[in-house]
Amino acid sequence: MRPERMLRPPPGAGSTPTPGGGSFVEFSAVCVEYASSGGSIHALEKVDLAFGEGDFVCIVGPSGCGKTTLMQTLAGFIKPTSGSVRLAGVEIEAPGPERGVVFQQPALFPWMTVAENAGFGPTVRGVNPAERARKIEQYLRTVGLWEFRERYPYELSGGMQQRLAIVRALVNDPKVLLMDEPFGALDALTRERMQEELHAVWRRTGMTVVFITHSVEEAVYLGTAVVVMSPRPGRIVERLQVNFSRQTERDIRTIKASPEFVAVKEQVLALIWNMEV
Repeated sequence: MRPERMLRPPPGAGSTPTPGGGSFVEFSAVCVEYASSGGSIHALEKVDLAFGEGDFVCIVGPSGCGKTTLMQTLAGFIKPTSGSVRLAGVEIEAPGPERGVVFQQPALFPWMTVAENAGFGPTVRGVNPAERARKIEQYLRTVGLWEFRERYPYELSGGMQQRLAIVRALVNDPKVLLMDEPFGALDALTRERMQEELHAVWRRTGMTVVFITHSVEEAVYLGTAVVVMSPRPGRIVERLQVNFSRQTERDIRTIKASPEFVAVKEQVLALIWNMEV
């Protein structure tokens, strides 16, 4: 296995410090072990990773490397066996509305309309009805679902359902949007359209995004950084700063067909391939 190596980011790239100094999100020596019938499972081993506010961090690696486990420690669903995870300098102890989570399956409430699904979080939290209505309209318009606000989830396409799941996370004004294979169940064309739409939302909101994917192409296109993890127990093997996500002057197909994009994609694929063989 190759030792961890950080590539030096180009001028102007990389993490944005928090106002009080340090990184916006920081994993420090995070280890996670699970108990199972076959014995202890060592999922993560001393993971150190930090990035700034507004970054779009994509995490890739072999199946079972602990990508989702790492994200769940940031979500507060899993407490590290040792080490710590901090957001804006505050250690994470449990789930909270400042961290929105979007899963591979939208998990929408079928008995609720699009607008009711979108406003579920603010409703539970007792947000003022006028403010809640404003946010619902704002984000449904952002993702092109406002005209479908009175429809039900079964009346939406797969891509539209996933857009609604993203809105349901965004209306809580999270500091970080956590996405676990959110486009994995979509067809290729819808997946690319969703990648473009997610980029548009990210640019408009300045949201910090942590994105788990098995698709190296998706990671290289979406991310400001691509983090490569080792087979279990998961460690950070390499982190590459990339800038395709900020190239608004070119369309998605032009970017993905460019020699520089293909070179970075092949670099990441080679890292994963060399770990698996």
